[in-house]
Amino acid sequence: MTLLRSALFNVLFFGLTGLCCLFGILLLPFPRRLMRRYVQGWARLMLWLLHVVCGITLRVTGRENLPEGPVVIAAKHQSAYDTIVWLALLPEPVYVLKQELLRIPAWGWMARHYGAVAVDRRGGASALKRMVRQAGTALKAGDQIVIFPEGTRTAVGTRIPYLPGVVALAAASGAPVVPVATDSGLRWGRRAFAKRPGAITVAILPPLPPGQNRTQLLRALSDAIETETDRLVVAAGGPPSAAVDNSVG
Repeated sequence: MTLLRSALFNVLFFGLTGLCCLFGILLLPFPRRLMRRYVQGWARLMLWLLHVVCGITLRVTGRENLPEGPVVIAAKHQSAYDTIVWLALLPEPVYVLKQELLRIPAWGWMARHYGAVAVDRRGGASALKRMVRQAGTALKAGDQIVIFPEGTRTAVGTRIPYLPGVVALAAASGAPVVPVATDSGLRWGRRAFAKRPGAITVAILPPLPPGQNRTQLLRALSDAIETETDRLVVAAGGPPSAAVDNSVG
């Protein structure tokens, strides 16, 4: 039954997303805010379908830790679910994503118009500076930046080194950094077909204390996210994470 439900969801997901992109390109001449509301509507529809078709529900803890206004959300990334959920949770979410995604016809055009911040993962220091500049502009406009400090999806129970982009952005902008843990990979795994019924927890943790240098901030961020993610995963019956895997890219 899980596989049948997953297949039905995939058909609906890709079909409706295709239609969303088809009609979404008609919004390209209009203000960015209209495109954002349109994409947020798509995200809420996808979360509803996950609930109705696959039996996946959302549980959010720690909402009180989320400051109003500009903020950097540094989120654990186990699943494609993580790329959808913040569109529904935040008023003005802006994702930091890999540059290749903007080359996808229609979807990439919409993401660019929406205000997504692209980063060239092979571009070195110049790409990092460009990302920090673009994300800083979005923060000044009152947006909330969503960044995945691992830089890629990781399987449940896997740890990889965190990338420095999030701390560079925090240092340049002065915006609060809010760590977020999740167990989303237990329900919708990395590159997995099956979507397994149950609750996905998104745990919003307290903002990191200011005044730390970049090394301290990155370590504090990793410790906060990984410790809480381990707790969530083990509580839900999953495996604890192993040592940092430096081979995962």
